[in-house]
Amino acid sequence: MNRRIATLVAALVPVVVLGVVGTVVTVPFAALGPGPTYNTLGDADGVPVVQIDGTDVDPTTGHLNMTTVAVRDQLNIFEALGYWASGRQGLVPREEVYPPNKTKEEVQEGNQADFEQSENSAQLAALHHLGLPVVLVVGSVAPDGPAAGLLNEGERLVSVAGAPVDSVSAVRESVSARSPGESIDIVVEKDGVTRTESVVLGSRPDDAESGYLGVTPTEEPDVPFSVTFNLADVGGPSAGLMFSLAVVDKLSPGELSNGDFVAGTGTIDSAGAVGPIGGIPYKLIAAREAGATTFLVPSQNCDEASQNVPAGLRLVKVDSLDGAIDSLDALGRGDDAPSC
Repeated sequence: MNRRIATLVAALVPVVVLGVVGTVVTVPFAALGPGPTYNTLGDADGVPVVQIDGTDVDPTTGHLNMTTVAVRDQLNIFEALGYWASGRQGLVPREEVYPPNKTKEEVQEGNQADFEQSENSAQLAALHHLGLPVVLVVGSVAPDGPAAGLLNEGERLVSVAGAPVDSVSAVRESVSARSPGESIDIVVEKDGVTRTESVVLGSRPDDAESGYLGVTPTEEPDVPFSVTFNLADVGGPSAGLMFSLAVVDKLSPGELSNGDFVAGTGTIDSAGAVGPIGGIPYKLIAAREAGATTFLVPSQNCDEASQNVPAGLRLVKVDSLDGAIDSLDALGRGDDAPSC
């Protein structure tokens, strides 16, 4: 009997040790998986996800869902194995999500800043698409740059070197086309007062032969209504495309979704260019499980998306806000759209 007990104990000890180690020891990996989806045309916590005040809004009942990736950290061995075996999650080195030179809080703050920037870019891209006014202002002035002491933050940029400017790229192109040492006139306006300043250009830090003004221009809406994005606890820039589509949909007649359940992802800049994102396989799963039948994919994510597309989900390739809207219009007419 004593021998049997000793044998049983000897067999159980490794099991107990393994159980303790498996539940206590964490692994240097994070799990990525399908996260929540949000209908940008609907409500979240009782308020519109995209809220427009001060103008008439076209009624919308469709789905334009943004998608997210869920991140799980501080995994023990058993949890990591379980997520890996599920087929719905993926493991990545933790440093890819939380770089070792940043705290978790710093990463979250950076993600929130990216999210807020995506909201601003989404609104501007939508206004450009709709032909609504946007103004160009001095966002910041480099303290040691050529324009320091001459131009001020918040002033509206009217013209640069004699040419009217209405976009960030127009300012950069106009300045870069001139040589260091050249003097150009900058016309600015603030509170109804217009003035002209002559600025001697410096050299760009990355190109000694191109002119440098030392000003960061910023676009701002110039419309009599406000757009508010009401989503908390979401970070990163990948909601930009779907936010922009929601603004366009609410400010124009008809429904972009054509009654279909459309989801998607993609960064966006103020000119409407759509950029790639991470975690596309998990966003596809989340969208299909939520009921989506069409998914808008940034063109640079197409290869990965096409290798991971769930059954019943149509992939539509997009490079820009205009292109995404054209594709949705084509699908509504029963025509084909660019696909991955």
